[in-house]
Amino acid sequence: MENEHELKFREDCPMIYTLSIVSGKCKWIILFLLSKYGMLRYGELKNKVQVIAHRTLSQQLKELEDSDIIHREQYNQIPPKVEYSLTDKGKTLIPIMKLMSQWGQENG
Repeated sequence: MENEHELKFREDCPMIYTLSIVSGKCKWIILFLLSKYGMLRYGELKNKVQVIAHRTLSQQLKELEDSDIIHREQYNQIPPKVEYSLTDKGKTLIPIMKLMSQWGQENG
């Protein structure tokens, strides 16, 4: 029998679901930047997140897009233009980011 104070994490746990979407190299930084600036082109994101490799940034953006957290708008022009922004679902993470920022200020 399970101890009533023992917490077991399962795949259907809301915390595990959330972490599976937002965990990754620089995902929180990407989300913060998009919440601050509204819309950013790939090059602008790359310049603001200098510590991330091109391949890693592309992968993180793709994962966030696949999870419907960010929207990718591609314009068919030369040179190619791609812009990223938060979706409505992504915008629901803004209060969490504000709390994380506040916690960092108070405890950092």
